[in-house]
Amino acid sequence: MNKYLEQLIELSQIDKEIDSFGPKIEEINKELNKIVKKQDDLKAKKDQLFEEKKDNELKIRQHELHIAELSEKLNDIGKKSAAVKTDKEMKALQLEEDITKEQLDFANEEIQRLQKANETKESLILDIDEELSEVLKAVEETRKEIEAKLEDIEKERKEVYAKREKLLGKINQKILEFYHKVRKWAGNSTVVPVKKQACYGCFMRINDKTYASVIKSEDIVTCPHCGRILYIEETVEEE
Repeated sequence: MNKYLEQLIELSQIDKEIDSFGPKIEEINKELNKIVKKQDDLKAKKDQLFEEKKDNELKIRQHELHIAELSEKLNDIGKKSAAVKTDKEMKALQLEEDITKEQLDFANEEIQRLQKANETKESLILDIDEELSEVLKAVEETRKEIEAKLEDIEKERKEVYAKREKLLGKINQKILEFYHKVRKWAGNSTVVPVKKQACYGCFMRINDKTYASVIKSEDIVTCPHCGRILYIEETVEEE
């Protein structure tokens, strides 16, 4: 096989390996992102419960103030009843007293309801705190695991880059420029094998003359359809 073609095949494989580091890192970080999202969701839920509890406490204070006003009103009605002279006035005061008492009952019921609701929210907040504690532990453990994995990837990446730099020093610059020109649009399918007389970049069948040149591997041959660099895999040569 042509020496330059061998170098391009090796370079293509190295570039594929380099490009694979990004998805690997992304996959590793997915687990952490998932746990962190759960942590953020729990914190948001806790904050919401705190706001609802705070809002209920404000309503309770408002009802308490209203109860004080209604109690004062009942006292006034009691004082007025002593000075009532006619049945009409008595009925009017009685109606006012009944309405005031209904309002008092409603206010007290609302206070009880809101207090019970806040007790439930307090319980939910405690549950969230327990869950948050477990999630925080999981986040720390996952961070440590990820740091170890990323260190391994970084070490591997440095080795691959060193290997690439060493190879680049051997490749003819014109051939390297041609490789990069094709790679700009072909990406990791810049150098592809030919199988069953078809380019495995565009999957189009190549003509007999081109196929014969690829088999000989004396020169760098490109696909007549897509322009990718072609080669015959060793397994095909052995067959």
